[in-house]
Amino acid sequence: MTQELSVGSTDSTFKVPIDIKAHYLAQQFWQQHRDHAKAKQVYLNILAVSAVDYYLRSLEIEADWAASFSHDLVYQMLMDVADLEISHLGKLECRPVLPQADIVSIPPEVWSERIGYVAVQLDSSLQEATLLGFTKTVPESGELPIAQLQAIAELPAYIQQIQLAKPSPVQVLSQWFDNLFENGWQSLETLLATNHHTLALRHGRISQLHENSVKGVKLLDLGLQLENQSLALLIAIAPESDRQVGTIVVQVHPTARESYLPPDIQLSLLSESGEMLESVQSRHQDNYIQLRRFRGRAGECFTIQVAYGAITVTEKFII
Repeated sequence: MTQELSVGSTDSTFKVPIDIKAHYLAQQFWQQHRDHAKAKQVYLNILAVSAVDYYLRSLEIEADWAASFSHDLVYQMLMDVADLEISHLGKLECRPVLPQADIVSIPPEVWSERIGYVAVQLDSSLQEATLLGFTKTVPESGELPIAQLQAIAELPAYIQQIQLAKPSPVQVLSQWFDNLFENGWQSLETLLATNHHTLALRHGRISQLHENSVKGVKLLDLGLQLENQSLALLIAIAPESDRQVGTIVVQVHPTARESYLPPDIQLSLLSESGEMLESVQSRHQDNYIQLRRFRGRAGECFTIQVAYGAITVTEKFII
């Protein structure tokens, strides 16, 4: 799949073959519509969605076409819809564009509840599609010059930005003492025992943390910004007064074969109201960064943010 991504693609567009499965599905839906214009519209919409679905799957971005309006006969009849559901994020509209067109038209019924719009130019034989680019919003006229589209190569970063900006569920630190970790968190011991790509964690000052502390780790994938280098966010909490008060340490470590963090990684502590309490930033040849130890009582909340450039990962906690 990686070789196919490089062949037929430029900095701003991406060519996709339209296979027989896409035509078969389009024909199945086409046969359900008696109105010739509606049937043609549905056929082209299905091909456009299939092209975007192919592109996202090539990049291992999870989509659920079966859950999309464009895959539903009733919605096809009622609307001009060509959406593709991006799992847990929202709908990406995939608008077909005919050869030689210089405008992408977006119908009013899809001007809302979309995370973006992709222009898909179908060739005259309907055997190949070119992803011309995308836009995050719709102009008031519903028509956008193709020349004003953002490059399709920027779409994966945009999708990841939406994903990272989604509110994180609150982690209950007191449950960690009962070995209950959720939402991507796991104990440090489990991670080191099962994932050999985290060996860099062993070289930090983990051994200096309180021996009675419970340590949870979450791998943060900022791959597009850090050239596929993951980071490990580590939280350690040591109980005091029968868990009513806890001492907390927060660190960020490199993973995989990296000995040092990339520079300019920012680690921040925020209060429950969002007030910035402390922030540290990695420098060249920092093998980890750490906030100052702080204490909290049962029921108190705080937020940890890890940021790199325009991308911020937010994790919320209650003690």
